Amino acid sequence: MSTYKEILLHKNSTIQEALKVIDKGAMRIAIVLGENEKVVGTLTDGDIRRGLLNGLSLDSSIENLYFKEPTLANINDSKELIIQKAIRKQIYQIPIVDDEGKLVKIEDLAKLLKTNAKKNRVVLMAGGLGTRLRPLTQDVPKPLLKVGNKPILETIIENFAKYGFVNITISVNYKADMIKKYFGDGSTLGVNIDYIQEDKRLGTAGALSLIKERPQEPFFVMNADLLTNVNFEHLLDYHSFENSVGTMCVREYDYQVPYGVIQTEGSKIISIEEKPVHKFFVNAGIYVLSPQVFEYIPKNEFYDMPTLFEDIIKNELKTISFPIHEYWLDIGRMSDFEQAQNEYSEIF
Repeated sequence: MSTYKEILLHKNSTIQEALKVIDKGAMRIAIVLGENEKVVGTLTDGDIRRGLLNGLSLDSSIENLYFKEPTLANINDSKELIIQKAIRKQIYQIPIVDDEGKLVKIEDLAKLLKTNAKKNRVVLMAGGLGTRLRPLTQDVPKPLLKVGNKPILETIIENFAKYGFVNITISVNYKADMIKKYFGDGSTLGVNIDYIQEDKRLGTAGALSLIKERPQEPFFVMNADLLTNVNFEHLLDYHSFENSVGTMCVREYDYQVPYGVIQTEGSKIISIEEKPVHKFFVNAGIYVLSPQVFEYIPKNEFYDMPTLFEDIIKNELKTISFPIHEYWLDIGRMSDFEQAQNEYSEIF
């Protein structure tokens, strides 16, 4: 049984309020209540991200986002029936209501099934030279640079382990022995670590060709110079429920034109927009891939992740984006490294 009061929303709540509830509750779902405290719907992290991709703002109402025909179980339903309903509808949490439709509690499928560590593999790309961070990386590989008194890569591994993802593969090249010596087999962190050795630059996707035992389930790929508190369970759920072959995490990037922009028809000025802001989604360096992607990855050749996604798209397989609204920082430059030092204790 799980507590539920921390994940309640009213149907007139905003997206901003919903994000706080879902993130604080850590249950991957919010329950939407209407009149007389009756359950009128459910809202997931995926619902919110789809709304953001469609142009909604954090101040927008959840009215058009939440699912208005939620799967519910009655307080008198057996455990077996609740499990059957959850599995049939592919949901992880199921609201339990009384005969009047009022929420009594939330049952969590994982706890009902007593799930343990997850099989899904995590592949971390840690072979880069880190040239933009020299002289810091002259004697230490970038993933071992300490932020918050521990290596960047250690924080990444701990974040995955927190969600039950304990099977870790680290792709190494530059100063590989230092990384291997520090992490070993991962037992000190409660995870299982193996390594793939890049003898030449293979790119973020090309290195996957060196994996000896190919994953049979969807797996993560992530650059080892990122700090984020994204919910990896939400990410995997989003990938699976969308039946995606390739899911790319994206981050909103704003660019302000420093001049007034003129719209014309021929020589006639139609409008003037002063210093407009253009918004884009950029690649955040975190991916979930399904096993069939290996059909497109060449053996031991340079092949980057954008090219893999282009090839998947050309073959009419489904790819989706997963917008990150959580903390995210690419530690590529000295200013990023300094920013990470200042923010680490507050975020992690």
